[in-house]
Amino acid sequence: MKKISLLIPCYNEEKTLPMLYPELTKLMEKNNQYEWEVMFVNDGSVDGTMDELRRLREKDPRINYVDLSRNFGKEIAMLAGFDYVTGDCMIIIDADLQDPPALIPEMLKYWEEGYEDVYAKRKSRGKESWLRKRLSLMFYKLLQSSSRFDVLQNVGDFRLLDRCCINALRRMRESERYTKGMYCWIGFKKKEVEFDRGDRIAGQSSWNYRQLFSLAIDGITSFSNLPLRISTVIGCLVSLLAFIYMLFVYVKALVWGDPVRGYPSMVMLILFLGGIQLLSLGIIGEYIGRIYNETKNRPDYIVREFNGERVL
Repeated sequence: MKKISLLIPCYNEEKTLPMLYPELTKLMEKNNQYEWEVMFVNDGSVDGTMDELRRLREKDPRINYVDLSRNFGKEIAMLAGFDYVTGDCMIIIDADLQDPPALIPEMLKYWEEGYEDVYAKRKSRGKESWLRKRLSLMFYKLLQSSSRFDVLQNVGDFRLLDRCCINALRRMRESERYTKGMYCWIGFKKKEVEFDRGDRIAGQSSWNYRQLFSLAIDGITSFSNLPLRISTVIGCLVSLLAFIYMLFVYVKALVWGDPVRGYPSMVMLILFLGGIQLLSLGIIGEYIGRIYNETKNRPDYIVREFNGERVL
């Protein structure tokens, strides 16, 4: 009997778990030709999420949980799930039921046909502001144009991954992670399934614009050198223009003399060149900071508890 693992990262999901569990139970009972494992990863929740997970574990042995020592972020929480799931395939799904469990049987059908990465593409994005939607689409287009592999638009973490994909992702241990890009980078045989993304059933999203911007920076710097190339091109162009302007000033001084004039234009040039230099240093600093974090070689996460047993 094949084993299916459900991976569910959790951060402050105390209110959603009692509504999620009946949906998962219905799914597992309806597809009892498989052995099921539900792996929750508690990413440092500060509400009663852990108490709820312990209660579910006592009620149903198919429920497993990993309790991280603090909030490491969803990307690292998923990596912890990759390390702990034991199924022949794994399905990543959010705890807030925005990703419908009813879509999972269709994913399993394609997996049985030989597809190794069955991803869910959003036809609609639920209750999301116009600005957030536009920024998301702009980011995907930018990443697509700057990467050497296809980036899937309107595709999140809701997907089925075969064991070969799980093992490949486990080998990628960088701490500055952008898992959506990694799914595309590892390749394997992919299949698209479309769905309408729902709204949160309870609570509020922990993602704000600052965190989304940080994730976008991680995505671009993890899979593209385009910002460094843009910085190089701008530097070359500005240097060329500065050299041309220098020749112009020199020739002008020889022909017409050079009374003390041009102070405003000089200030503008200094400020412009200084801004370009600071921008370039900032881009280089983003990459150097990521190199620095990787060279520390710290563990990606620390587990406090696994299924009721203290790990540390």
